[in-house]
Amino acid sequence: MYELDELLKTKKRIHFIGIGGSGMCPLAEILHTWGYELSGSDNNEGDTLNRIKALGIPVTMGQKAENIGDAEIVIHTAAILPDNPELVEAKKRVPTFERRYLLGAISRMYKNCIGVCGTHGKTTTTSMLTQIMVMAGKDPSAVIGGKLPLINANGIAGKSEDFVLEACEFKDTFLQTSPAVTVLLNVDDDHLDYFKTMENLIASFHKYCEMATRAVIYNGDDENTLKAVSGIENKKMLSFGMTDKNDFYAKDLVMNERACAEFDVYHKGERLGRVSLSIPGKHNALNALAAITAAMESGVPFEDCVNGVEAFGGAGRRFEVYGTFKGITIADDYAHHPTELEATLKTAMQMNYNSVWAVFQPFTFSRTYEHMDDFARVLKIPQHVVMTEIMGSREINTYGVYTSQLAEKIPGSVWFNTFDEVVDYVLANAKEGDLVITLGCGDIYKAAKKMVEKLK
Repeated sequence: MYELDELLKTKKRIHFIGIGGSGMCPLAEILHTWGYELSGSDNNEGDTLNRIKALGIPVTMGQKAENIGDAEIVIHTAAILPDNPELVEAKKRVPTFERRYLLGAISRMYKNCIGVCGTHGKTTTTSMLTQIMVMAGKDPSAVIGGKLPLINANGIAGKSEDFVLEACEFKDTFLQTSPAVTVLLNVDDDHLDYFKTMENLIASFHKYCEMATRAVIYNGDDENTLKAVSGIENKKMLSFGMTDKNDFYAKDLVMNERACAEFDVYHKGERLGRVSLSIPGKHNALNALAAITAAMESGVPFEDCVNGVEAFGGAGRRFEVYGTFKGITIADDYAHHPTELEATLKTAMQMNYNSVWAVFQPFTFSRTYEHMDDFARVLKIPQHVVMTEIMGSREINTYGVYTSQLAEKIPGSVWFNTFDEVVDYVLANAKEGDLVITLGCGDIYKAAKKMVEKLK
């Protein structure tokens, strides 16, 4: 049924096109620990590539046909264009697969594969769950959508049967994987350029939850999630949330002076203990509950779960504070959907800064067009809004949508074409005691890093 699964039983030489990608690096590490002979190519130097080189895996900079060498299998990232000379050559000579198929094959090599899915919170919850399991001595493997400071990487190659996997719904990627347990955090209207309707999106999450062989862990307070898990049978069903109708739930939740949640965790009416998070935002209480539920379902005692979530200081690009320079705090966050922006900005506003500067890079024309009014509504939360032109990524602007149209709906907001203009404007106007937070899933973090450099 799975061609790559069969090939991996007999072939040992594997070449990665784009081996330094954050999604490719952890998969290469796992195969390396299993004794596969790997090689790779990439166009950009970086931390992940250095990690690969440190393992002794040969890497060629630049992509050309001869890089394929004597490889028996070739894996490439989804970002590689069809006319890439290395990919063209690979397809002529060797069984060639996109990364998602390798992720699927690897997921089937572990007895306890936990797939964390949902529209919002995947990276944070996957990171928390990985942190719990590492600190509890479970020696898991993991593939995460952001950097987890505890391991200083996007993934880890452990020796146990536990595999924690961030399961992305975009283009139904997660349907290639085979989870023992699925964790469904929430379902919101995103990626509708692919799914077209909410019904299709909910159906995709339903399909993924149905694939779990042992248990489905789900947000019992989220209406769309309840639709997605409706009708699933012959599996353990565990809900988490803020109300006592759930199996695991939070009670007596308070937000401390750092805007971090503190709450009691209950399981079916029994108080298990109190949790004090180290990351800001009420929404992270739900992420923590999901991670605790999944960890306990995998045999981790509650006390170890508390140790893990309390020690978790955030994943890369998830309200990541770069520091305070000349009195101005610079942070960065991956939020790119109105629901995520709202959660992040409300959290920022609770953190006792004099004022909050939201520096937003809209990502994809379709999302900006479809959610224009919601973006305008949530970007009115902070005192200051600075925007860049839309990062189109994989799309062509057939919508005729521009940041200027969004700016018209947000009184006092400004927008610029270049990061240099954004940086100069913000640093000319931000004052001591202010928070500047860059927002978006594109490359807006580069603006935050430029601000840090200039302030230093």
